[in-house]
Amino acid sequence: MESTTSNGGRTFSRRWVLGAGVTTLVTAGLSACGSSGGSGGGGGTLTAFVYGDDAAKIQLKAVDRFNASAAAKKAKGRIKLEKVPGADYPAKLRTAMGSPNAPDVFFNWGGGSIKAYKDANQLVDLTDTITSDPVLKSGFLPSVLAAGGLSGRNYGIPMRGMQPVILFYNKSLFAEHKLQPPTTWDQLLDINAKLKKAKITPFALGGSDIWPELMWLEYLVDRIGGPQVFDRIKNGDASGWGDPAVLKAAQTVKQLIDDGAFGKGYSSVAYTNGGAPAVFAKGRAAMHLMGSWEYSTQLGKFPDFAKKDLGWTAFPSIEGGAGDIRNVVGNPTNYWSVNARTSNKDAALAFLRDCASEQYAKDLVANGDIPTTTNAEKLLDASPNPEFAKFQYRMVQQAPAFTLSWDQAVDPNVSTPMLTEVNKLFVGKSSPSQFVSALQGLK
Repeated sequence: MESTTSNGGRTFSRRWVLGAGVTTLVTAGLSACGSSGGSGGGGGTLTAFVYGDDAAKIQLKAVDRFNASAAAKKAKGRIKLEKVPGADYPAKLRTAMGSPNAPDVFFNWGGGSIKAYKDANQLVDLTDTITSDPVLKSGFLPSVLAAGGLSGRNYGIPMRGMQPVILFYNKSLFAEHKLQPPTTWDQLLDINAKLKKAKITPFALGGSDIWPELMWLEYLVDRIGGPQVFDRIKNGDASGWGDPAVLKAAQTVKQLIDDGAFGKGYSSVAYTNGGAPAVFAKGRAAMHLMGSWEYSTQLGKFPDFAKKDLGWTAFPSIEGGAGDIRNVVGNPTNYWSVNARTSNKDAALAFLRDCASEQYAKDLVANGDIPTTTNAEKLLDASPNPEFAKFQYRMVQQAPAFTLSWDQAVDPNVSTPMLTEVNKLFVGKSSPSQFVSALQGLK
């Protein structure tokens, strides 16, 4: 995604400006609770921290709409939005949550980004609230609601657009070589062989950024072992790394590398500087496994390619694997969570209900985002690319499971060493078995 746009707190430099900040989120200082009266500015005003990018204008509209509503009057509360600069967000939130001036409501990435707060009993468990409230229960796609939680409980309400990882392909190259988008792993390997024979690298890969490599493992583990494998890991069971699906995924990655699926120089190619998108758009690689922002990136850098030749499909199934081809990995969305010390829980929950409204979804669509609400599909004709928008939406709508990006889902102090091990696997400094052993040792 271009640096002038943002989605879910991720600019073109993606989660790695931000992800580095997320990894600083630790439990130190979180047990301090300040006054028992809760946070907020007093006088019925609650504070909401939001990641301060361009997309925050949607949350600002929601705040204005709520403050003027009958729901705010009934709950005797108002919301004050505090935009926190992106680079400062994780650290400022961590500091604030350990002080008497903690926000009542705050933006987050779900999963590992909130685990420390959950462990410190600083979050409102929203599971029963969602179950008993028809607006919240039926307002969001189930896979997205579940993806932001921990141990089967909900601690967040979706509040931005979806970012699934998609297999993109060059339609012209595929037509020229009489290829069809793969639906099975064997088909993918057959396509790879034909492309290499034509001296075309099968996949673009921005290996120097590491996170594009992670996407391969996320999908392979899902397709081989099913979403339950990583779900164990996400919920703190490090022994989950020893599941046979993780080893098989690592072995499959090594086979792809050894077979030249990514070419020879992928470890020195970046996504963040436009290198991998250029390799793809210029026909030097025929496919690219990337987040949905790849469309925005290509539209900004190579508009003719984006409009004429960019195709998209689901990640293929693997024969004998436990994972459903409809399962998705990536960044489901961002979430609002509620501080357990809020001085007005009713007002906070009433504010969160606005995220399920049609107006909120319309504002997201107008910003180029794909809402995660159940009412969104009928609104997508207003999207900059309705065909692509509807593909994404239906992909997530039909997904039995949506696995949160591993670096966002694991405990923050595990994220960085995990990425290091992923990179070692991809550059040949670690074998698949060594990769598994190293991950099992992460605490």
